[in-house]
Amino acid sequence: MFARKIYILFIGIFIAPAVAGAAILPLNMIKLPPGFKIDLYAVQIPNARSMARGDNGTIFVGTRVGGVDGKVYALVDQDGDFRADRVVTLVQGMSAPNGVAFHNGDLYVAEIHRVWKFEDAENNLTEPKPVMVRDDFPRNTHHGWKYIKFGPDGKLYIPVGAPCNVCVEEDDRFGSMMRMNSDGSELAIYAKGIRNTVGFDWDPRTGELWFTDNGRDLLGDNLPPDELNHAPKAGMNFGFPYCHGKEIQDPEFTQKSCDEFTPAAFELGPHVAALGMKFYTGEMFPEEYKNRIFIAEHGSWNRTNKIGYRVSMVYFDDDGGSHYEPFATGWQVGESAWGRPVDILQLPDGSLLVSDDRQGVIYRITYSVPNSP
Repeated sequence: MFARKIYILFIGIFIAPAVAGAAILPLNMIKLPPGFKIDLYAVQIPNARSMARGDNGTIFVGTRVGGVDGKVYALVDQDGDFRADRVVTLVQGMSAPNGVAFHNGDLYVAEIHRVWKFEDAENNLTEPKPVMVRDDFPRNTHHGWKYIKFGPDGKLYIPVGAPCNVCVEEDDRFGSMMRMNSDGSELAIYAKGIRNTVGFDWDPRTGELWFTDNGRDLLGDNLPPDELNHAPKAGMNFGFPYCHGKEIQDPEFTQKSCDEFTPAAFELGPHVAALGMKFYTGEMFPEEYKNRIFIAEHGSWNRTNKIGYRVSMVYFDDDGGSHYEPFATGWQVGESAWGRPVDILQLPDGSLLVSDDRQGVIYRITYSVPNSP
């Protein structure tokens, strides 16, 4: 059995021109604040989802599909011009390998029910060395794809989404955020009451965890909101399936009061499908953008009037005021969308990468001082 798995994983290398097909994407439709610009970092990455950056600059990209299309890509910018020169198919045949994380030279990849480690990944793109870390996560595919990331404590954080739209499950792992050591040991639940988070980050000022969470469906166009949650310590419960947002009681699950749970730190738009998020810590953007939370909104699928399909920002004033603003828009035209942002990754120069699983591309957003009038 193990030999068969290795056979599936070792498939070699595929090299594609990074800017092929660039002219067909209407990047001029993307609206950004003055001074900001969006370009293509890489193309020909079908179903591009979560991203992680290696120490030498390789960008690893996971996908949410399974079967032969369940791939992980490695993007290599050989000449340093912020365009990927090579798109390497690192592995193939995985079960929704959405989650990717880089730690101490190794790439971690999360499928639905297991986590792999690829040792010395950047030096083994054509002959990756897979090591099984854990293979005992639930196999349910509904909200089973995973976003993973190493926290300031050195542990790998791994969510397990609810296997339903809204339900109560006996298995405590469902609807939770888990964490474990890099070798797979000491797996434990960090937080509960989480329907489906596919993006999280740590506040650089406090080291505390923040995460997005997708609200349940079938309560109408405007309920419930997607959530931005704050989990500064282990053991917190954010209310799913009993409560949503700050204090919205679920009409089907009234056994527990919202007073028993931690409310959302911020209510996002209803059904915007908030996925990847990132605290901005770079020096390229204007100073006021420092520590703002950038959120990739994948876009609504079951709302009468579609919303999302953008990159938004959340930030808080020193006096406690909060703001929720669009940053990059234009992927949605009327009730259709030609692009769907998924994840956000900051490069060392302070620019932001944004993945788009509808177009199979990675965008790069930069800033330069606008010309004076």
